Amino acid sequence: MAVTIKSPREIELMRKAGEILAATHEELRKALRPGMSTLDIDRLGEKIIRSYGCIPSFKNYNGYPASICVSVNDEVVHGIPNRHRILKEGDIVSLDAGVIYQGYHSDAARTWAIGEVSPEAKQLMEVTKQSFFEGIKFAKAGYHLNDISTAIQSYAESFGYGVVRDLVGHGIGTHLHEDPEVPNFAMKRKGILLRPGMTLAIEPMINMGRPEVVWMDDDWTVVTEDGSLSAHYENTVLITEGEPEILSLLKEDK
Repeated sequence: MAVTIKSPREIELMRKAGEILAATHEELRKALRPGMSTLDIDRLGEKIIRSYGCIPSFKNYNGYPASICVSVNDEVVHGIPNRHRILKEGDIVSLDAGVIYQGYHSDAARTWAIGEVSPEAKQLMEVTKQSFFEGIKFAKAGYHLNDISTAIQSYAESFGYGVVRDLVGHGIGTHLHEDPEVPNFAMKRKGILLRPGMTLAIEPMINMGRPEVVWMDDDWTVVTEDGSLSAHYENTVLITEGEPEILSLLKEDK
């Protein structure tokens, strides 16, 4: 699949998908509390997404059984919601979600604190989020893909963190995963030249410890090999003639 350039009409549909996803994340953030199960989060997230007339991108995608990936503490991504997995004070939880609006996808992830968390956990979440913003300084026409990847890695590693290598971001549009792959680490090649109309899901996955990860027996949940905490921050981004447009942020956060 070649990298697609979106038309103005397609961009408008993706913008709407992003707005709905941003609103979904905000409602989930407000609902999070100790004592909630990860299945509670998934059910609420699906209800919100469908209330906008959208379809959850992840539900049954390649067999994934839920609408929201809910990953707690050392879980990096793709945690499967479970009624027995109860959030407690001091946990950090990563929520990854996608919506389909009139055939177009948006994809975004956030990591939140449950109650009071350690200063170390707080810093990990802040650095992971900021590494995204360091990366998109280069998400502009005329730069190459590797410029984004290198900026994310160098920022995260300056704090001594591990940048996950086994999972990467991706292009997005009428499919949840399109070309190109968007690594969070420097590549040997420059990668594609960025052009206006490209839409990318840029998603740093950063571990407090080493970068290595392992897959659990459910074949979905990815955890840090060393048991350290992990954070995830993602948005759907439009390459323009000027500054990148983040499609999956609330207006007041842009």
